[in-house]
Amino acid sequence: MTKWYMVRRWITSQFQRLSGKHVLTAVVAYAVISWVLLKLAGEQALTSPFVDYVYYLLVTASTVGYGDMSPQTVAGKWIVALFVIPCGLSIFAIGVGRLAGIAIEFWRRGLLGRRSVDVSGHILILGWNESRTLHLIDMLLHEEKDKRPIVLCVRAEIQNPLPKEIDFVRTTSFTDEVAMSRAGYEDASCIIIDNPEDDITFAAALFCASKNPDAHILAYFQEEVLSNLLKSHCPKAECIPSVSVEMMAKSAVDPGSSELHHELLNTRKGMTQYAVTYPGNAKYTTVSELFMRMKQQHDATLIGIRRDDQVKLNPALEAEVKPNDLLFYIADERVSDFNWDD
Repeated sequence: MTKWYMVRRWITSQFQRLSGKHVLTAVVAYAVISWVLLKLAGEQALTSPFVDYVYYLLVTASTVGYGDMSPQTVAGKWIVALFVIPCGLSIFAIGVGRLAGIAIEFWRRGLLGRRSVDVSGHILILGWNESRTLHLIDMLLHEEKDKRPIVLCVRAEIQNPLPKEIDFVRTTSFTDEVAMSRAGYEDASCIIIDNPEDDITFAAALFCASKNPDAHILAYFQEEVLSNLLKSHCPKAECIPSVSVEMMAKSAVDPGSSELHHELLNTRKGMTQYAVTYPGNAKYTTVSELFMRMKQQHDATLIGIRRDDQVKLNPALEAEVKPNDLLFYIADERVSDFNWDD
């Protein structure tokens, strides 16, 4: 019993060590030996032309067995019964098993974040904050107007939380160039950095800004010190501070302020804040004229203008609106058909 157990273990270990090269060698050897044996047995109909032989071998080895071709001689029948069919079944099973193993391993590598992603112009999220990150991804999937792919890159030992909707990469450091290249950080159009530790966020933002200066970098900070320091090094980076304390103070003085801000940021409920670029070929106009046009045509409320990296909220009615200004407005849904020519 012990010897049989050792033999089974040895056979199992040999099968597990089989590589694609070994399987290919076995297939070629099986095809050659089968052809020689059938040729010696006088099975001319099975061995020529060559395409018929390949067809017969595949049909037999895969157990399909159409019955349109079969050995006619006694020796040929013994060869098929004792060699062609048993060996063919074994090699076919090994080949299918290897292909299944490769497919499963490919899927597992993607689920565990060990595979490189093949995307460009995507949104790259660096960091993992459990439910907050999931909520962020959910909002992006709902709100993303250009339908850019989303790649989540984390340091935590987790699996892809949304395998059907996003790509996933695991790394030990957000400043490791080789590991980060698997997440396509150099080709990302937007990089969102949100970590529990501000120092990791700061280092990741500096690294990404140096390697991909054209990307829109968003960094969330709990402390304002590192936020200001990042802005001094990367003026184009958009730093998002924690407003929890400010929100509590504002709600204490003006009850309902927290609900108002939550609705402005919620893309699935009520009125939400959006932004649109005033076309470069549009004519100069005023806030008053544009305010009334947006309100009458789309029930949208103009609330601010960004120009030269400066945002001005509640601009005066006589203020001028110039081409390429970024306009902030409130509406029930994002408006995609503004008529700027009126």
